[in-house]
Amino acid sequence: MSTTLTDASTTASTPQTPRRTYLVKTLGCQMNVHDSEHMAGMLEAAGYVAASPEQAAAEDADVIVINTCAVRENAADKLYGNLGRLAGTKRSRPGGMQIAVGGCLAQKDRSGIVERAPWVDVVFGTHNLDVLPALLERARHNAAAQVEIEESLKVFPSTLPTRRESAYAGWVSISVGCNNTCTFCIVPHLRGKERDRRPGEVLAEVEALVATGAIEVTLLGQNVNSYGVGFGDRGAFAKLLRAVGAVDGLERVRFTSPHPAAFTDDVIAAMAATPTVMPQLHMPLQSGSDRVLRAMRRSYRAERFLGILDRVRDAIPHAAITSDIIVGFPGETEEDFAATLEVVEASRFASAFTFQYSPRPGTPAADLPGQLPKAVVQERYERLVALQERISLEENQAQVGRRIEVLVSHGDGRKDAETRRLSGRAPDNRLVHLALPDGWAQPPRPGDMVTVEVTQAAPHHLVADSGALGGTFEVRSTRASQAWQARQAGDDAHAHGDGCGTAPAGPVSLGIPVLATR
Repeated sequence: MSTTLTDASTTASTPQTPRRTYLVKTLGCQMNVHDSEHMAGMLEAAGYVAASPEQAAAEDADVIVINTCAVRENAADKLYGNLGRLAGTKRSRPGGMQIAVGGCLAQKDRSGIVERAPWVDVVFGTHNLDVLPALLERARHNAAAQVEIEESLKVFPSTLPTRRESAYAGWVSISVGCNNTCTFCIVPHLRGKERDRRPGEVLAEVEALVATGAIEVTLLGQNVNSYGVGFGDRGAFAKLLRAVGAVDGLERVRFTSPHPAAFTDDVIAAMAATPTVMPQLHMPLQSGSDRVLRAMRRSYRAERFLGILDRVRDAIPHAAITSDIIVGFPGETEEDFAATLEVVEASRFASAFTFQYSPRPGTPAADLPGQLPKAVVQERYERLVALQERISLEENQAQVGRRIEVLVSHGDGRKDAETRRLSGRAPDNRLVHLALPDGWAQPPRPGDMVTVEVTQAAPHHLVADSGALGGTFEVRSTRASQAWQARQAGDDAHAHGDGCGTAPAGPVSLGIPVLATR
């Protein structure tokens, strides 16, 4: 049963007490990152304040929320590793600490988390993000752990307060949940059936984001191209792409992730015809073997998959296509794996997330015969990675000499200070490290657009040193960089955000780097 406390906004501080600090640590996918933005927004609306970068690095906060993933076998190891470390921190912290666990693993393990880690104060699931502040207050008042899990979505997350991680780019959910029945995947069980937002609600959130300075939006869903089925319009996603792409002031539109079985030519046409929709597509393959795809309940085959890529490249010649691939699914033979290598070679992915199959309790695949020895899976995985590394390098080398406009980002380049470069994203979402011309007084800010020429390539990034070499380096200041500057100065008027995506002031640590395609 769901219970919430009234007037949660008064619980984090009073005129006599300092505002309590919080830190949200995120494990998992883009959907989790966006959920963490909602958690941060609700905490700020309840009177909490984000931990400083120094406090975040030391995990020194009054409240630490861990937003968990359950997709892979090591998800639990990551959670309990974090919790074990925080147990000592909690004991030694003079003012005490509350620890909350949310997300997919919380939805799955429920009270088992508190049984295994009794120092946890709050456990909440994927369907009731809105109760976090109330559960924290109830746990503090009762001096006892609070576990509250709902079986279905009660409040659509996009209606909740939101503390955006970025001033220049934002996530916008168009749906939650998934209707597919892939045998390896636990997400439908933990996120529920697909529920679509109405197009007008999505557009309103995009317009509100743009009004606060954002120039890039990524549309999110477990299967974005099935969007609209719930309200009877199978062509809704293509229409939504065109409508979002036409929002005044928005320069870049992305989306993730589609499903090959539901990917239709009207979406390709919308991508090609809408200049603001970026030439990038993430298309999960999972396996190149038709037999394995059938066992996975992936309702497409290799020929259809490759046909989609051909049609995308015919319409958008410079599109960068990325993918997800699983190695070692139960019963996978060497012949099956060879088929995967053949499809990967033919697909020419710019990059791919490659995974060793890990059985997830509660999924059909976990009970299938033919679970493969770890050594076999590891050897195949290494061959797949080597193949994709070669292809990624070759595809990136083909970019050398191209002029590209890079959206400067914050946090994408871990070695920027050492190399005296900035980092950002090309239109096709490739990571680009770019050097400043000698004597350049004012570096471009996150949110600025910089036109450069690619001079070098590596498997996972491009280098554009044209400015340092006396060549192309053109900076275009944007509203987004001005919004970023205002946030750094604490001048942002939308401190707590709202369900339409207004951005708060100051940095917020989500515990992970900015998501990058590997």
